[in-house]
Amino acid sequence: MENVKNRSDHPLNSILRTDRIPHIWCPGCGIGTAFSACMMAIQTSGIDLDKTVMVSGIGCSGRGAGYTRLDSYHTTHGRAIPFASGMKLANPELNVVVFSGDGDLFAIGGNHFIHAARRNMDITVVCVNNLIYGMTGGQAAATTPCQAKTTTTPRGNPDPPFSLPLLAFAAGASYVARWTILHTRDLTKSIEEALNRRGFSFIEVLAPCPTGYGRRNKQKPLDTLKIYQERTVIKNGAHPMDAVMEFGSSITLGKFIDEERPTFSENYDRTCRPQSA
Repeated sequence: MENVKNRSDHPLNSILRTDRIPHIWCPGCGIGTAFSACMMAIQTSGIDLDKTVMVSGIGCSGRGAGYTRLDSYHTTHGRAIPFASGMKLANPELNVVVFSGDGDLFAIGGNHFIHAARRNMDITVVCVNNLIYGMTGGQAAATTPCQAKTTTTPRGNPDPPFSLPLLAFAAGASYVARWTILHTRDLTKSIEEALNRRGFSFIEVLAPCPTGYGRRNKQKPLDTLKIYQERTVIKNGAHPMDAVMEFGSSITLGKFIDEERPTFSENYDRTCRPQSA
């Protein structure tokens, strides 16, 4: 009975659709921790939950939107950001959070990401980077490390991966951070901070994918966590160009960019609707 009581008292129960639990994520997957940090940040940020929506695309991380007791939208592959942008423009009072994976946001949806960042669209994007297309078959993604094995690169990935913080910064994001699921408190604080600021905010979360990535690269979830513990260096304020991610030697974490600049809506009103600006 005590266990039942504790379960019903879970601090996130009020914003989780517990009728949909258990979730689909594999044992050892990091998405649950990233999702929990995001939900905790939403709950503690002080934003109006009746005016908060979560949008996701397709993939393992994309299932997150279906587990929230907020208004949420599970969109098509790669289209979470344009969907979120349209929602924000239709109702500027909304707090719009995109929670999705690296394959969804930076390969199929890559073009949407750079233009939303360029325009400084007032949304928060949390990307769970597990280095691969997990749900759709373990194919190489735009974030897969060079020489890593996937179902589409069985001899090793010949391509270099994107640096997501550098890409976000170069495209124009006004808030950029990177954490791992091992740095839960920093991650939660970062998402909370992003929710309470204007403009395009981007947080990358490194997380293990034991099924799609780990099996083919002989890396168990605990091995990945040891890498996060032993090879990460926190450098808040570092230039995104210096935010290295070399799993064999060093991974740079921290808040890299936090600057104010006009949002898309402010620029649009100033130019096209000067009477309302």
